[in-house]
Amino acid sequence: MREVSSPAEQTRASAATGPRRRPLVEFGGRLVREKPLGALGGVVVLVFLFTGIFAPLLAPDGVNEPHPSDRLSPPSAQYILGTDTLGRDMLSRVIYGARISMVVGVFATLLSVAVSLLIGIPSAFLGGKYDILMQRFVDAWMCFPDILILITIMSIVGPGIGQVIVIVGLHMGITTSRVIRGAVLGIKQQVYVQAADAIGCRLWRIFTRHLLPNIMPAVLIIVSIRMGSVILLEATLSFLGFGVPPPEPSWGGMLSRTGRKYLFLAPGLALWPGLALGAVIYGVNMFGDAVRDLLDPRLRGGAGSYAGMETKRTAILAGKAAVQK
Repeated sequence: MREVSSPAEQTRASAATGPRRRPLVEFGGRLVREKPLGALGGVVVLVFLFTGIFAPLLAPDGVNEPHPSDRLSPPSAQYILGTDTLGRDMLSRVIYGARISMVVGVFATLLSVAVSLLIGIPSAFLGGKYDILMQRFVDAWMCFPDILILITIMSIVGPGIGQVIVIVGLHMGITTSRVIRGAVLGIKQQVYVQAADAIGCRLWRIFTRHLLPNIMPAVLIIVSIRMGSVILLEATLSFLGFGVPPPEPSWGGMLSRTGRKYLFLAPGLALWPGLALGAVIYGVNMFGDAVRDLLDPRLRGGAGSYAGMETKRTAILAGKAAVQK
């Protein structure tokens, strides 16, 4: 009897027997060749990520160091992006704002993935009343607008970076658990999973050997797409006063506190944080769309793509027409 193996195991076997390849290098090459805008978005994300990591080295001045005599100064050689109402260097605050946005984006996205896995995998694999109960809970949660739920919870727990990460991560994890559940339901019907269950494999082994490796493309797509939404939600909460409290230089808070009040007197107070926020969200979205297009088999060229299925359907219809003649 021939052993039935999963796609993940077949990939590992071919990698072991064939020439050694570097998946990340191959993926990067495909990204540059097939999705140049996605590659550009990835570069933008990396630039902001390293800017946040090395903010103390890149910032020319202290993030909260005031210069009262230089209040609302225009861009100059000393202050490249000007100063705010307290004489603080805007370039330094925008650079440190990148750290806050990337920290919240990365950790809240990872938390949302963990929550999605904890809800989606047992719900799809166990089924029955547990699946019905969990899906009705997800339906009830998704009935309310995102910002309404987040404002309500943040008004109870109070503002702060840690609170934003936890609340936004839990919310996004609940709403995206449907994607993980759908992926697990599709894998659950495959022959290799049914064969593993038939020969008496333990549930944990089926999870680790067959389910988790084969839902990783869906997980990567969630990470790459949801990170932009998380950053935008943090900026929205900070703009409304429920997110990162002052004097921390959140881009949303900078737009709300000084940018909106002094929009006509000193437009740079709103322009620079807004440009930085727009650039990082654009980069994340472009990179996420490219990753989805490259990893989703339905969007790739080949037998599993939409174009491949349409070609196969046309060939079948042509064969039936020939037989009828």
